[in-house]
Amino acid sequence: MTNLLEFRGLFPIAQEFAYFNHAAISPLNNRVAGAVQHYLEVTQRVPFERWPAELSGVMARMKERVAQLIGAAAPSEIIPMANTAAGINTAAQSLPLRAGDNVLVLDGDYPAVIYPWLNLAPRGVLVKWVPQTRGGLDLEILRARIDARTRVIAISTAMFATGFRNDIAAVGDLCRERGIFLVVDAIQTLGAFPIDVQACHIDFLSCGAQKWLLSTPGSGFLYCRQDLIASLQLGAYVGTGSTVDAANYLDYNFTLLPTAERFNLGTPNLPGIVALDAALGLILEAGPARIGDRVLALTDLFIADMQDRGYRVRSNLDPAHRSGIVIVEVPAPEAARLKLLDAGIITSVRGGSLRISPHFYNREDELRRVGAVLD
Repeated sequence: MTNLLEFRGLFPIAQEFAYFNHAAISPLNNRVAGAVQHYLEVTQRVPFERWPAELSGVMARMKERVAQLIGAAAPSEIIPMANTAAGINTAAQSLPLRAGDNVLVLDGDYPAVIYPWLNLAPRGVLVKWVPQTRGGLDLEILRARIDARTRVIAISTAMFATGFRNDIAAVGDLCRERGIFLVVDAIQTLGAFPIDVQACHIDFLSCGAQKWLLSTPGSGFLYCRQDLIASLQLGAYVGTGSTVDAANYLDYNFTLLPTAERFNLGTPNLPGIVALDAALGLILEAGPARIGDRVLALTDLFIADMQDRGYRVRSNLDPAHRSGIVIVEVPAPEAARLKLLDAGIITSVRGGSLRISPHFYNREDELRRVGAVLD
């Protein structure tokens, strides 16, 4: 079995920088860049009717790889999206919600998980806030906030500003028990930690590709559970690709497809799909479970080193809620970020503290440099 550090050579940025900002935008690796370059070279000189198999079939392969990564029942439950927010909005506009229904969201979650539901206010759909506890979700508080008109729980797999990994499986069990839809933003864990949409009873899962999935901005996907499709209402947008006879342009047969393809508005972001397909191939080859173990081992080392140096780690240290994000209190965090940048160490500032987010190709000695530079 390949040692995960053998993949490090695929990341040219690692030659100059210690990159710990995968919770924002990841650097491109050679496989993704090479796949996109090949796409551009082919499409410069070959009409699309004669594209080679690796391009004409890339959409199907990308869906198959997403389905494998998230445990979907079939690739037909996957549709490309421009970003996470596009997928969450699709869910919000498609679920059969009525005036007086409410949606539970977690205080401190990312705006893309919140705003699509606030946008339903003109339809009389209410948003109810669940207080954050110790950096993330307390299941008992969530349970207490549910009432007879709660129809949706919308939540991220991990909190961007604290690193707290929410117990999505437990939330899914609660939703199934109460007949509530579960809509999940997976962008802060997918690619670093495994998830199973069937085991977690997830109805919609949306994920952009530019963070832990190691692909390009402006691409991602939406998962929609197949047996939910028949109960959905028309969403905010439809296009030629949404219908059953899409190529018969002048027939105007407005019958939506019975799969996630009903959310296909038309011509997709093909370079983004090519990039995502290549990135998924890398993630699956490295092994999602092995990647998760590696990321936790790296963050364990970093936490211990920073604590030994006298810094306070704000992230919840319960192993059940650890993610690839670590939040550390430092004096003048923006100045600290710039000092690290000058030393070739890439981090970010969130919530008034320093945020680091390493991936599986990072090395232990790189993480120790953070504290050394700050000291």
